[in-house]
Amino acid sequence: MRSTQQFLAILLASISATTFAADWPQYRGIHGDGKSTETIADVNWESTPPSPLWKIETPLGFSSFSIANGIAVTLVAVGDDGAKKETCIAVDVASGDELWRASFGDSEYGHDGGNSGASDNRGGDGPRSTPSCDGEHVYVYDSHMLLTCLNAKNGEIIWQRDVLKDYEGEDIKWKNASSPVLDANNVYVGGGGDGQSFLAFNKSTGELVWKSGDETITHATPTLASINGQQQLVYFTQFGLVSVNAGTGSEIWRCKFPFSVSTAASPIVDNNLVYCSAGYGVGAGLFDIKGSEAEEIWFQANKLMNHWSTPIVHDGHLYGIFEFKKYGSAPLNCVDLKTGEIKWSQRGFGPGNCILADEKLIVLSDAGEVAIVAAKPDEYTELARAKVLNGKCWSTPALSNGKLIVRSTEEAVCLDVSP
Repeated sequence: MRSTQQFLAILLASISATTFAADWPQYRGIHGDGKSTETIADVNWESTPPSPLWKIETPLGFSSFSIANGIAVTLVAVGDDGAKKETCIAVDVASGDELWRASFGDSEYGHDGGNSGASDNRGGDGPRSTPSCDGEHVYVYDSHMLLTCLNAKNGEIIWQRDVLKDYEGEDIKWKNASSPVLDANNVYVGGGGDGQSFLAFNKSTGELVWKSGDETITHATPTLASINGQQQLVYFTQFGLVSVNAGTGSEIWRCKFPFSVSTAASPIVDNNLVYCSAGYGVGAGLFDIKGSEAEEIWFQANKLMNHWSTPIVHDGHLYGIFEFKKYGSAPLNCVDLKTGEIKWSQRGFGPGNCILADEKLIVLSDAGEVAIVAAKPDEYTELARAKVLNGKCWSTPALSNGKLIVRSTEEAVCLDVSP
């Protein structure tokens, strides 16, 4: 009997650990959908404000954190005035201690004169791509389209691929902001020239796996997802949506979608439905993917605009930051995916970002407040809120093993939200 009880205890502990702990290895999490399988605490920050486990400086940029094997990585811009370099920093998740840093090209983007400290919260300089990590390697796709594979333990360069030089790439206005996408064997990016707009490299060796496409990329990170039982990579290009076979790069379907100035939010996939949105007067739309065809279900011009804040899809609803350039005031919305109807709207977040865990939204406002909100379509229900950061907060939160890491253009903090 005792051995049976011991076995059950070990089994339950194993199941609990499996559902609780997970890496956040790339932009918007393990599947690139902004969702975590972890359980988080029912916090009461009004009576007990959160105390950061650690805080570090993260000067300039809007890169998010990725986390794997207890190491967290992000991009910053550091150096003397006029000579700042785009730099990947790696820190220990438990302590915040810096493990290593690696610098790449210059950090000049031609956006608002590099005035990242603007008091009106508009514009800003610094890297916007998020590094990816698989525990052994860290992958950085910098603003100049240099893809670098680093040793996760010490930051040493393992291999590099220069998309501008080697694949006839042409950087876009304000330079690259898309992040590298990982699967079991490959790392995917975009930005090459004719016949090589979309690129897949072997994660370990850097060898080219395939190249395809004749499109101009945007600032949006591509989405890797299964659609109609087939693993597809959906790129949000200046033409519109283009989906390719993740294994071969061959095109599966495409659909036209308006482009204006910059497209930065990633496509959202829910089974066979694909949602996309862009600012600068464009709007949002939903498409039904039927084999090689994409059928428009709805399109709303100049409405439901996700500037760069990619929403979450959960139980048939979109949750995220909508509206365009409403700094300090843009709302968190719940939107019916199939109709585009707004179910509820709560203003005052600005163009921050949100993720989902344990049926709860973890929302970072552009002013540095973290709010925990119930992911339910009936009404807006705020469960907790606390001011945790100074600086401009346009980055996506990251959650791993009960540790929530959020950052601004000035600093990053780690909060314990474990049960």
